[in-house]
Amino acid sequence: MTMSESMPPTEHNQKYFVIKCGGSILNQLPDSFYLDLVGMKKQGYHPVLVHGGGPEISRMLDKLSIQTTFVDGLRVTTDEMVDTVEMVLSGKVNKQLVRKIHHAGAKAIGISGVDGKLFTCKQSSESLGRVGEVLSVDHTLIEQLSDAGYIPVISPISMNEDGDTLNINGDEAASAVAQALHADICLVSDTPGVYEKIDGQKVIFRTLDEPKITSLIEKGTIIGGMIPKVKGAIAALSDKVSSVIIVDGREENALLKAVAHEPVGTRIVRKESLECH
Repeated sequence: MTMSESMPPTEHNQKYFVIKCGGSILNQLPDSFYLDLVGMKKQGYHPVLVHGGGPEISRMLDKLSIQTTFVDGLRVTTDEMVDTVEMVLSGKVNKQLVRKIHHAGAKAIGISGVDGKLFTCKQSSESLGRVGEVLSVDHTLIEQLSDAGYIPVISPISMNEDGDTLNINGDEAASAVAQALHADICLVSDTPGVYEKIDGQKVIFRTLDEPKITSLIEKGTIIGGMIPKVKGAIAALSDKVSSVIIVDGREENALLKAVAHEPVGTRIVRKESLECH
């Protein structure tokens, strides 16, 4: 019996753990990050890695003299550039991660939203070009790979009903995968979490909910790039995703601590359950 067969569809699944790595942190991840993935698998967890690759895409487009524009943080993906985006994400970045996981001692398989029709998508808007939003996730392939001992590494590329390639925002792809698996999400970043400075020291908020986050934004404690990150985390929460945790991927054993609910990073939850920070 597979985990999906034994698990009621509304039960929160503690065994699956969706990990989202943005393109900006990928080149900074130490060997210990990949060893954590090995450790999670040995402990009986099923890590599922969803990655981005924005900086690599930008570098390749620059080499090809293709101009990039962004709308509300999303890359406008034209017909001219969509093949390049897929090549970088599914070809280069995805396989780099697979190789590093293999080198650390676990088995990984790189897939995209196209494979096994993992994602069912539609075009987001005409203004964004070939950018899609995920309508549903067929988690069968993820579960089969996980049960067979592999770590799925997912590139956020998909297609529409006509078979046209679509570029999916990595955070949105990770959220959709977590919803389908009833799993928590770990956002791997280059920051230790949400914090405030007291006497020059970073004091991390270990647990936050939406009212507290709203208050911290209004106070100016949460600023800059952390604002869309925490807002995206709130949006990902549902009856299927109980928490989103932001961790520094460079911290020793960050993933193992996160999956074991040990103090690390900032965990964003639906209901108020704030701990001392």
